[in-house]
Amino acid sequence: MNRDVLSGSWRELRGKVKERWGKLTDDDVVKIEGHLDRLIGAVQKRYGYAREQAEREIDTFLEDMRSRVEPASRVTSPRDPAA
Repeated sequence: MNRDVLSGSWRELRGKVKERWGKLTDDDVVKIEGHLDRLIGAVQKRYGYAREQAEREIDTFLEDMRSRVEPASRVTSPRDPAA
């Protein structure tokens, strides 16, 4: 999941972000507005992480979210040889 997808899916992801990083305030989540750099900064600030650690955690989180969405979004038809 890249920067554009984060921005485009922010409404759906913000609840998951709050679940994952519970120290983020509602105000933090509103200010992030789907911007990856703002999310990294907020995680750094609330958890005292180095930028690299925050980036790794967020990358892992986004990959997990993508893997949950992609298989569910694949629709097969009866004619699909992969089905």
